[in-house]
Amino acid sequence: MGKLPEGWVWARLGDLGEWFGGGTPSKGEPDYWEGGDVPWLSPKDMKSERLADVQDRITERAVKESSVRMVPRNSVAIVTRSGVLEHSVPVALVPFATTLNQDMKAVVAYSGVLPEWIAWALRRYERKILREYRKAGTTVASLSTPALMGMLVPVPPFKEQQRIVEALEEQLSRLDAASVTLNKVRSQGSALQKQMISAVISGRRRATGSEDDADTFISQVDEQVARVAGKKRWAQVRNPEVTGLYEIPAGWCWRTLGSLCLDIQYGTSAKTSPKLNVDDVPVIRMGNIQGGELDLRDLKFLPASHQDIEKSILQDGDLLFNRTNSAELVGKSAVYRNEVGAAVYASYLIRCRFAEGVEPDWINMVVNSNYGRRYIASVVTQQVGQANVNSAKMALMPIPVPPPAEQREALKVLRDWESALTRPQLAAGAAVKRAAGLKSAILRRAFNGGLVPQDPADEPAATLLARIVAEREAAKPARKAGKRAARPTAAAAATKAAPAPTPAPSASVQQELFDQ
Repeated sequence: MGKLPEGWVWARLGDLGEWFGGGTPSKGEPDYWEGGDVPWLSPKDMKSERLADVQDRITERAVKESSVRMVPRNSVAIVTRSGVLEHSVPVALVPFATTLNQDMKAVVAYSGVLPEWIAWALRRYERKILREYRKAGTTVASLSTPALMGMLVPVPPFKEQQRIVEALEEQLSRLDAASVTLNKVRSQGSALQKQMISAVISGRRRATGSEDDADTFISQVDEQVARVAGKKRWAQVRNPEVTGLYEIPAGWCWRTLGSLCLDIQYGTSAKTSPKLNVDDVPVIRMGNIQGGELDLRDLKFLPASHQDIEKSILQDGDLLFNRTNSAELVGKSAVYRNEVGAAVYASYLIRCRFAEGVEPDWINMVVNSNYGRRYIASVVTQQVGQANVNSAKMALMPIPVPPPAEQREALKVLRDWESALTRPQLAAGAAVKRAAGLKSAILRRAFNGGLVPQDPADEPAATLLARIVAEREAAKPARKAGKRAARPTAAAAATKAAPAPTPAPSASVQQELFDQ
């Protein structure tokens, strides 16, 4: 265990190819961009393991006058600065010549090293890269290029590289195809769920044939809101503008979200911390709202004696929604229930507390539906990369209101339907995780020398790397020493003393590289 096969060597990534950095031509120079046909690769293009094209192009003038460099075809592109580096390292083979964005690096493999081997090495050691080479304390996650270039990877003989890459691509292509199918099952399930919710909140699929209407119920709600909320601004507008909205069944009515609320409040802005005492109170933050539900796996806390606890304590049925987040997440909501334990909520959330008889889960379903997302998108404002929606705009959101009994029955039917749909989705998700684990196992085996048989007739990798070094030395301009010395040929250089090979890592480091 932890020992390379015969003929393999350890090498630094930086010694396996020429590395290229990127840059961005000035956006203020139209001649650098307009009508350009030179590919300009950026992180947004890194959506597959082998790229077919890029979204942006620059001109030849930009290449000549700016900091960008042309990268030859068949390079390996790596994202070195992006938010995505929080959880993955995008790597792709680029079969065409290109330039690079400043958040990218590219490696052009030296003769005798397959670019595919470098790409698979980066994927094989992704966890190590994220753990050891990601820079801490930066606004956007980034990788240390010198550290990355210094990372040791195993290198087999060239012909064995070819055999391993062929076997990897054959086996992993089947796994990837299976994962695509499984993910389609999951996405189709999500699409069906959204369609079902849309049908329920519009009344196209009703859970009961009751002849009740919402008028009496709404009158009772109005009385409660008037008594408790008084002249609060959210309670003043009861009937929303419904022009252009979908038709709802007879017996239903449209009301503003605010007219159904006894209270709408922002949360605490107090500084939170990890749990220090047994009676500390958890603070629900915007990251705890996931998929219309509360995810309480990552919590911060306030001391039980903190002055904000009393005013921010949650009650059963309170609806929480994000008021500030990325555009796709702002306005997402979830319902707090007592069974999760006492909790307060943070300032980037808004709490809605409803009148008696209003079903919080019905409102939550409407807010998170396609209809709700469209309304929120129409009222958000953008500030420094964040989307914002305030309580006044959320209070004006039109809510379709069926009679209470129909709300409860519809929620029950929908929960039963979602439960049946969840089973195949969970099975597909579990299978995707198993496929990912199997992919890691195959990569581990490939880089440990166990995927294909070794051939003693293959040229050892040490000889290959020595030749690479000799060829690089021979390609350097000759130094002047009195008279100009003749540039040695690669063959002549190779006959000189071979350069010192990269020292093998310690036994413990080798074992770590083999096992991770």
